[in-house]
Amino acid sequence: MTQETLKQLDNTFRKLPRYPTKVIQFGEGNFLRAFVDWQIQQMNKHGLFQGGVAVVQPIDRGMTKMLDEQDDLYTVLLEGKLAGKKVQEHEIVESINETIRPYEDYQAYLDLAKNDAIQFIFSNTTEAGIAFDPQDTLTARPQNSYPGKLTALLYERFKLGKKGFQIIPCELINHNGNTLKEIVLKYAKLWDLGQNFVDWINTDNDFYATLVDRIVPGYPKDRATDLERAWGYHDKLIVKAEPFLIFVIEGNKKLEKLLPLKDAGLNVVVTDDMQPYRNRKVSLLNGPHTTMSPIARLAGIDTVGKVMQDKDFYKFINDEMYQEIIPTVALPKKELVAYAEGVKERFENPYVNHELSSIALNSISKFKARLLPTFKRYVATNHKLPQRITLALASYLKIYGGRADFEPQDTPEVLAAFKTLVQNDDYVTAALADAKLWGEDLTQYTGLVTLVKQDLQSLDQGGARQAVQQINQKGD
Repeated sequence: MTQETLKQLDNTFRKLPRYPTKVIQFGEGNFLRAFVDWQIQQMNKHGLFQGGVAVVQPIDRGMTKMLDEQDDLYTVLLEGKLAGKKVQEHEIVESINETIRPYEDYQAYLDLAKNDAIQFIFSNTTEAGIAFDPQDTLTARPQNSYPGKLTALLYERFKLGKKGFQIIPCELINHNGNTLKEIVLKYAKLWDLGQNFVDWINTDNDFYATLVDRIVPGYPKDRATDLERAWGYHDKLIVKAEPFLIFVIEGNKKLEKLLPLKDAGLNVVVTDDMQPYRNRKVSLLNGPHTTMSPIARLAGIDTVGKVMQDKDFYKFINDEMYQEIIPTVALPKKELVAYAEGVKERFENPYVNHELSSIALNSISKFKARLLPTFKRYVATNHKLPQRITLALASYLKIYGGRADFEPQDTPEVLAAFKTLVQNDDYVTAALADAKLWGEDLTQYTGLVTLVKQDLQSLDQGGARQAVQQINQKGD
């Protein structure tokens, strides 16, 4: 079959019934389509949800017209390892019923409020999307911000005397549900929408905080033609994703019955406190990334996958996870071990070419957010320094001190700070003492200055690989 004779993906490929719309989704990007819409499809395949999605394009330009050209169908391609098994499969996702473009037809957007079947609102408008714009007004068609658009829709729903929604943002900010609700209430006050509306927001709507986790590289442009020929149809909106997924939702437990994701066999947790799960992800996934990036690059390794294929670095990262990170996270060890093994599978995924240079962007703020909390918890518990995290810190000082074969990529403020710090006679002490960089004076930790200086000497004289080998041999 030639590329020219392939059929365009359309309704003739549908296998599931077209269910009533139960979900409004702000955003049509790769992540939501491979995460939320894919999960809705899994529920529908099990007969558990029987609901479809109305996708709202939250900005003026987007991909909703491309979706419409394919009758709102697209393919999710899952590639990687899961539970020790290789996964390479694809599925046409049929969850989306319609698309709405508020910038072209604002009334169609407001008319969503009339639909009694709609219970849920999902969103992923990027981290910058959950923000307050004081210039937004109720009469704008549409409002500029996502929370402004949402407030207008909620007010329309309220005026119709209908029940509220289960509102589940997926933007990658901590306490995203609480933040979104606060901004909605801020608009209610700014627009003088009345106390009755405020009470309805508080009593008839549930805002959930979430932690979402699935690597979604997106459209596989290097392989799209071959994939289409193998599948027998054209699809301009293929979404490639890893098979791993976890969805942690903080809020009312009634959601487990309203949205039976777990019953469909999906890795979903509904809890009253998601912070341990957030700490788990930041510590066990982002933390090792932030450790391996400077050390492995100093050793001439350029991708996460190559780190995991290297016996020295694999042991180093594995030991960091099991000896320095897992004991500091407040969750059952069995859960943490299972998560750690899953993370290693993801790191080893041959289909995701994850460059260490991309992880290295803005490394100082990443160290502060991803490794420093683990460092502090480890010191408080063990009364000694975590060797592997400390070597990562020394590696960053080497790179930012201009002693590597490549330049650091960071904000102008951070680069300027290090340019000044390296002029000190005692660069290490001055850098560790800079509270603007780390949020505190790191020289307060007993022995840290000495160990970092030793690590830097080891990196300069024997190289990163030898430094890693020495820690691997010495252990804890």
